[in-house]
Amino acid sequence: METRTNIESCSCSVIHEEVISKVRDTMPDEETLYDLAELFKVFGDTTRIKILCALFESEMCVCDIAALLDMNQSAISHQLRVLKQTRLVKHRKDGKVVYYSLDDEHIKQIFDQGLVHIKEK
Repeated sequence: METRTNIESCSCSVIHEEVISKVRDTMPDEETLYDLAELFKVFGDTTRIKILCALFESEMCVCDIAALLDMNQSAISHQLRVLKQTRLVKHRKDGKVVYYSLDDEHIKQIFDQGLVHIKEK
């Protein structure tokens, strides 16, 4: 038995030019939309989400994050590099130890909004 999902579509033939014009004027430019899509892709990996959760609580070094997540340091370093490239985390050196933390408070806000959304009923 085949199950099909009905997708609502518009059957009108009138183009609402004033609506299109208004929305077009408020949309971010193409480069900004691309950057936003790239940012959201970073949130698409469970390991990176776990790292961010850990960093919400405390600044940590790679060794500590690896121990917490029961992963090797190389895998954690790779994910931290991705998070640094998208400016979600930053680092500081203290002697030979490198500590990672959230780049700014916006990251926690983005994360919290995502949690609120998925917990809605």
